[in-house]
Amino acid sequence: MVAVSPPPSRQQQLVRDAAAQLLDPLGRSLAAAVQWWDLPVLAGSAAESWPVAVVGQGPPLLLLHGFDSCFLEFRRLVPLLAPDHQLVIPDLFGFGFTPRPADADYSPKGVLAHLEALLARIRATNPDPIGLIGASMGGSVAVELARRQPQAIARLLLLAPAGLTGRPMPVPPLLDGLGVRFLALPGVRRGLCRSAFADPDRDVGPAELEIASLHLASPGWAHALGAFARSGGFAGCGSPLPLQPMQVLWGQQDRILRPPQKRAALALLGDRVQELDACGHLPHIDQPAAVALAWQQLRDGQP
Repeated sequence: MVAVSPPPSRQQQLVRDAAAQLLDPLGRSLAAAVQWWDLPVLAGSAAESWPVAVVGQGPPLLLLHGFDSCFLEFRRLVPLLAPDHQLVIPDLFGFGFTPRPADADYSPKGVLAHLEALLARIRATNPDPIGLIGASMGGSVAVELARRQPQAIARLLLLAPAGLTGRPMPVPPLLDGLGVRFLALPGVRRGLCRSAFADPDRDVGPAELEIASLHLASPGWAHALGAFARSGGFAGCGSPLPLQPMQVLWGQQDRILRPPQKRAALALLGDRVQELDACGHLPHIDQPAAVALAWQQLRDGQP
């Protein structure tokens, strides 16, 4: 008998469609590079497969996206890093196109458990410490992961990291649902997308808006996002900073993080920070060449 492959999940179909139909050609290329990894150590999810874009050749480099986003966030950076690295770009647990089991833990604990399972998979064939780039909330996730896995992470590049200071502020039940519904409104998605860019009138068009909202069609998006909000999310993750070499890039036109948040983070990070002009909250979108250069200098031990 010939084995019949199971039909693709809704998440898998969304990624397949993105590889064929996205307006952004870099997005199409990155979506086509997605693999679906089994990570059976995740409790209650043995039957699930997890999206991970894998591109390039060389030592592994793990890239972590921000809040309510997906792996496609790195589409402009990938071509600049792939010649020298095997880029491993997962969707964070509960975000992007990941499965969302109904009874899973969508707190930071669940996000980190997923990444530790993924890191174990990488290190099974590449035991050397790897590089790590985290953007926005992914910056705080990267810091937490580096502290928990000091032997596995060699160095970090943070891009406008969110959540390094402050304290978790859980969203009360009922309000979390209202917040999720608010985030799903097309006008709100458009406004948030425009706020992330340094020059939205020039740079935000249908292709960017499409990518910013595509993952909302994933089953369980609202449930997982609400649960994450109730947990309080990532906050106060920066202290103590990990011991690995670390560099930080921050856009001077960042309009996502409030000024007090940015000032507190800059005070914590000190001379590790380089600010970029003509750059908003997403240096890997507004200034991908500067990000690639910063990573190369950090990797090579240059000041």
